[in-house]
Amino acid sequence: MLEISKSIKTLDDSDISDNIFHYDYNVKHLLSLIRKGVDEEDTLFLSSYRSFEGEVYENFIYEKLLRYAAQNDEIEKFILKGFHQGRQKAHANTLSISEKQQIVYRTKSREISEFDAMIITKNKELYFVEMTLVKSVLKLRKRLRKKKALLEIIFPDYEIKALIILNEGATGTRQFPSYCKVWFTQEFSAKNVLDYIKDTDAKQLAPIARVKSPKMIEAHALKLYPFRYYNTMSWITKTLRAHKKHIIDMNFLMKDTIQRYHDLYNKFYVGYMSVESARDLLNLEGEYPENQRVVVALEKKYSDEIVLTYYIQKGRKNLLLYSFEDDKITKEKKDPYGITVTEVFHISKMMNEGYELNMSNIKMIKKLLLERFERNSSK
Repeated sequence: MLEISKSIKTLDDSDISDNIFHYDYNVKHLLSLIRKGVDEEDTLFLSSYRSFEGEVYENFIYEKLLRYAAQNDEIEKFILKGFHQGRQKAHANTLSISEKQQIVYRTKSREISEFDAMIITKNKELYFVEMTLVKSVLKLRKRLRKKKALLEIIFPDYEIKALIILNEGATGTRQFPSYCKVWFTQEFSAKNVLDYIKDTDAKQLAPIARVKSPKMIEAHALKLYPFRYYNTMSWITKTLRAHKKHIIDMNFLMKDTIQRYHDLYNKFYVGYMSVESARDLLNLEGEYPENQRVVVALEKKYSDEIVLTYYIQKGRKNLLLYSFEDDKITKEKKDPYGITVTEVFHISKMMNEGYELNMSNIKMIKKLLLERFERNSSK
């Protein structure tokens, strides 16, 4: 079990030289606000500054973890990133370093997950690390499930855990899953780094201090289990619809291995409706051509309930999500550069006429999902 050191808890910077000042920071917007004389209590300034301060905190803690890992006998490997590793471009279907020098797993065109740091212990535990200054950790808790699922798929020989590093005062931490280890540090300030960025002549920096240890490895050196994101997604869709008697194969869907994939993908695609069939369900009012497909997905909510959601792709980068909240329909435009856009494009090309669903099918799928959720909830 990894325990926080006094040096990390107190944010002691005596062992990291001037490394924290050598990182690149996304401060263009923040500096423009400063030049304009925007008040530091203005919401625009606070939002930009908090984002910057979060970047600095992540880099500071990463520097501390490097040294912690080198000295901790329980730790066998520590993944390098930033200026501590060689310049490697991001590779598809493996762990590698992104253009922003972060540890990522990506398909050919999209990043699936990003990791602040990664630690492997001698007990075959793989910790992915999350560091944040946010006071409420609700959104963070939701991200953990996807990251854990991915790592369990590509590293089946390790026990996957999470190390969460927060500032004192963060709330909601008791609701973290049991695989999470939580560390609290003292309050952090990035004022000295911002002062340096505003006036680089005010401080003469020491060279980057390197940590030399055989434990330090590059991301691409980790051997992982082969995983093809879109191939697996297509296989799940085909198998869900392959049952000879039922519209979807619920036993296949609820297998532990398949639900792990559900944690990763968040939604499985099961077919499509015509615009005419979905018109009343989604309150469509003639804004789509008659040959437009409405792609139907099984979305896994944080409560583990599985619900139906609907996607309409008007163009390669123009994707709309229709979902229900308390029986009220909501319509949302998805990020044109997000992975869901690529998923829907890929799966729609795969689905032939045998995947078409009507309202009777939709009602049956809803019934099956609700019955299974209620059954599982009562256990």
